Amino acid sequence: MRYGHFDDQRREYVITTPLTPLPWINYLGNRDFFSLRSNTGGGYSFFRDAKLLRLTRYRYNNSPADNNGHYFYIQDSNTVWNPGFMPTRTPLDRYSCRHGLGYTIVEGCRSGVNAKQEIFVPLEDSCEVTRLTLTNESLVEKHLELFSLVEFCLWNALEDMSNFQRNFSTGEVEVEGSAIYHKTEYRERRDHYAVFGVNASIVGFDTDRDAFCGTCRGFSDPETVYIGQSHNSIAHGWAPIGSHHIHIDLQPGEQRSLIFLLGYCENSKGEKFSAPGVINKTPAMRLLEKYRTDAQVDQALKALQDYWDKLLGHFILSSNDKKLNRMVNIWNQYQCMITFNMSRSASYFESGLGRGMGFRDSCQDLLGFVHLVPERARARILDIAATQFLDGSTYHQYQPLTKRGNADIGSGFNDDPLWLISGVSAYLRETGDFSILAESCAFDNDPATAAPLLEHLRRSFQYTVEHIGPHGLPLIGRADWNDCLNLNCFSHEPGESFQTFGPSEGPVAESVLIAGMFVRFGGEYAEICRHLGLADEAARAEEEVLRMKNTVLSTGWDGNWFLRAYDAASQPVGSCSCSEGQIYIEPQGMCVMAGIGLEDGRAHQALESVRERLDSEYGIVLLQPAYTAYHPELGEISSYPPGYKENAGIFCHVNPWISCAETILSHGTRAFEVYRRTCPAWQEDHSEIRRTEPYVYCQMVAGKDAPTFGEGKNSWLTGTAAWSFVNISQYILGIQPTLDGLRVDPCLPADMPGFTITRIYRGAIYHITVDNSAGAERGVSSVTINGKAQADTLLPLLPPGSVAEILVTMK
Repeated sequence: MRYGHFDDQRREYVITTPLTPLPWINYLGNRDFFSLRSNTGGGYSFFRDAKLLRLTRYRYNNSPADNNGHYFYIQDSNTVWNPGFMPTRTPLDRYSCRHGLGYTIVEGCRSGVNAKQEIFVPLEDSCEVTRLTLTNESLVEKHLELFSLVEFCLWNALEDMSNFQRNFSTGEVEVEGSAIYHKTEYRERRDHYAVFGVNASIVGFDTDRDAFCGTCRGFSDPETVYIGQSHNSIAHGWAPIGSHHIHIDLQPGEQRSLIFLLGYCENSKGEKFSAPGVINKTPAMRLLEKYRTDAQVDQALKALQDYWDKLLGHFILSSNDKKLNRMVNIWNQYQCMITFNMSRSASYFESGLGRGMGFRDSCQDLLGFVHLVPERARARILDIAATQFLDGSTYHQYQPLTKRGNADIGSGFNDDPLWLISGVSAYLRETGDFSILAESCAFDNDPATAAPLLEHLRRSFQYTVEHIGPHGLPLIGRADWNDCLNLNCFSHEPGESFQTFGPSEGPVAESVLIAGMFVRFGGEYAEICRHLGLADEAARAEEEVLRMKNTVLSTGWDGNWFLRAYDAASQPVGSCSCSEGQIYIEPQGMCVMAGIGLEDGRAHQALESVRERLDSEYGIVLLQPAYTAYHPELGEISSYPPGYKENAGIFCHVNPWISCAETILSHGTRAFEVYRRTCPAWQEDHSEIRRTEPYVYCQMVAGKDAPTFGEGKNSWLTGTAAWSFVNISQYILGIQPTLDGLRVDPCLPADMPGFTITRIYRGAIYHITVDNSAGAERGVSSVTINGKAQADTLLPLLPPGSVAEILVTMK
């Protein structure tokens, strides 16, 4: 069942009913200001940090769902309705929501009045702009009362939802003309405020939630709207809101637009006030003036469109598969940008209150983003590296506002250091900018410890070398990529953190996954060293990598697949000797991607075991059999019901690892089959089962052991986005950035006749045509560049600005 459709020409997903299984959202924002918008107008806004600088309030997991947002109420005679259906839930005669790249358009019609909300965050300013266009489509004159609404958050979102004894005495506002200013705490420690204004005269306003809603009423039936009259309330303490009241008369066929702006403003400490107790509104007035006319809004929307045209022009696919084209050209790359901006901090599943930016998460997000805006990737790498410790270990998370490590969860996730190598390697392969390795970068954000970035990579590599367990495999610490596999925790009491309780970081539990990562990313580190002329260091690194590869083959192999780990008692995890959790997906993908077992057939056998034991209709489950009892020696993974999350759920993040691994073995048809099963465009027809948005990846889909098999959760902010793009662009389509240039080495399904790709790489434009009329899965017979034969699949580096026509023929 579908609830909408793709509009590929406009690069939108069009939702045709407000009654989607879950709120289907979009992200609006640039580098600093962000808004989440649902298909019914729900959502929230923040500046840089979703916890510390939240502008508007949002109530998670509310019932009904998604009843907080930036709403418009229209009173037409005795009827009150919203263009996006929520929160009044008044039935609409016509409805649509168009989620596009950086904007959302919600449109509703009731009794001959059409209301169109165009919502976006401009590229250069810290604000959300909404243009509301009202059209009288009836044959009679309309007399409408329009009420806007935002509910302000008291900045710190955690305090806002918990410290009521303080909060309900702090709210402060000012109203000047048609602008409402949220200045809570401004006269003490804050130098910032929010403004909510409109480019029209108002007949009234409200800034106090209780006055707006009335006694025993809420946002679904606010008294102010139903009586058609604002109270002109000024919030003092309690809960501040922003609401404008505008009277609108429309003749038949007449149309009127109104422009609303929600903005974040800062002043220097010496310029906070224009008069005693009166905030300096100069930055707010500049914002309001900049988006006052339709022409200004149109110009900003055009700039946003041009921005995405340019970004998505770096990788454009044309094939005979429209679903593949739309995912590669639009939605997958768009989601990669969002995950780069947000990491895992703020979504409808993550409250934005604690996680901040994940170290591992942000490094992986770079993999799918670096080709879009390399300079931002460069800056992010240096931010990430500055949260590393002197011994090579890292904070597991850091806060985007302070860029400092999150001490609450600390370090001890022993895969983290290797992900830094992965992210830097991806940047070097994309840009060839080796100067980043000489950049001075602090350890633990202490300038006194600053060293070149290359030293950070060196310590990342050495950390694994120096933390080896009794089987010769890397120590897992608190966890590796799978945060829920806690082999050093042993929690028995509810409420204890699985990651930080107990011994937590040791002493002897080991990870085969980290071993596979070390072989793969340690090899990339050695390659970087060799490229820099550090031959001795490269050779030493290659020796360590070879040693680990042999160790995996001797102590990490279970007969038909790779083991997952050894627990704190040195008992195998992910072994046929286990009663449950006999085989895990992660080491099968990572070890084969690292090239382990290629020579003796074990790589092939591991992937066959995945097909036989872990495959399902909606993707590959994380493990089998599912855990049916809690295992303290395994931790959180066994706390979930069978089929959910890490306990045999379909963890979409690692499904691409298997697809990538299949291409290593030249299994193009199988690789594409794995790719399609978790790809949202191929799941659109089952939206009533999947429930999450059909245009973006989700982190997890309920596995075959779950009663809700196929149901998606945790959409948008997931490493699935980056790894899926790496999988399809580099492994299946085979357009591979290397330290020395661009390599073309596709591994395709046999029935794909070929494709063309435009790839901007290091400033040059490569038009690549792959001819697979032979129906091959792997193998290149010839390469020509501008009509001249090329001896290798590695294309020569071209000068920036040049254009090349490449023809690749498969055999």
